[in-house]
Amino acid sequence: MPPSFKPCLINNPSEDPGLFVSFSFHKRAIAFDLGDIYNLSSREILKISHIFISHTHMDHFAGFDRVLRILLGRDKTLYLYGPEGFLGNIEGKLSGYSWNLVKKFTNQLIIHTTEISENSGISQKYICQNGFKAVSEPVKQPFGHIIHDESSFKITTSILDHGIPSLGFALKEKFQINIRKDALEELRLIPGKWLFRFKQAIFEKYDPESILEVPCEENSVTTLKKYKFKDLIDRIAIITKGRKIAYVSDAAYTPPNVEKMIKLAKDADHLFIESAFLEKDIAHAIAKRHLTARQAGEIAGLTGAKRFTLFHFSPRYQNAKHLFYNEAMEAYQKHRMKCDL
Repeated sequence: MPPSFKPCLINNPSEDPGLFVSFSFHKRAIAFDLGDIYNLSSREILKISHIFISHTHMDHFAGFDRVLRILLGRDKTLYLYGPEGFLGNIEGKLSGYSWNLVKKFTNQLIIHTTEISENSGISQKYICQNGFKAVSEPVKQPFGHIIHDESSFKITTSILDHGIPSLGFALKEKFQINIRKDALEELRLIPGKWLFRFKQAIFEKYDPESILEVPCEENSVTTLKKYKFKDLIDRIAIITKGRKIAYVSDAAYTPPNVEKMIKLAKDADHLFIESAFLEKDIAHAIAKRHLTARQAGEIAGLTGAKRFTLFHFSPRYQNAKHLFYNEAMEAYQKHRMKCDL
């Protein structure tokens, strides 16, 4: 079975950071960072339900304007998360435009925004028809690393130091469900949208004694056959460990940061990690609070990540992708070997 979600960098590694994660069999996506996003089609942007911003430097946040423009006039609820000061950043963006026409809109665009700090999350809601003014006083809640949690996956964050707070993120499936094609054929069950609903029912922990009606073909005639939910799980589903991806962008190589990055991305199936400089330019990395390729590879190895992707190369390098990966891979293999011992 294909993976339940597909992560892909929005741009090439030398351009603005950003990760687009689409969900299989579901018209939905999430995004990490919003720099230049013109490589995303309007159709892809319309699928986005949640956006997670590491920090609001322009190359990580300028694409918010394009998202806003495409969503205007549509029924949509969008959730955004960002670091300390994020509510002010969003309100600054929204107040930069004139909204005298939006009262006539029949479709409702709602933007839920959450600002993450060391001990709390502060949330606010903005509605298109009232000119995106805050609807009430912000709601403050305790912060415990999990910033989004639903039936099939959760997203955790860690606050890193980039001179300003910069959030790293990890997306973890709670478990993975594969459907046995041989069992479907044996039972003469017809594949279709019901399988997606069946998977969701497993994630949402439906009553195991509940009865499901599923399409079945017998003697060239399609009928509905009844199964107990728990029996159907036993017959056609294989439940395995869920996948994990992590996204780390813009953080200094300091002991506290490294410790947080390793904890956040521990045992990731795929780690996306920034690598702004080569090791020969480590002085620039220290001054600008970025990672070198060697440092990124070391962190990837120490997390035990199965694979990693580098991004956010400094524009000072031209056609140097192979140099970044050579440097990172050497450190990755060395430190991954230590983890395996």
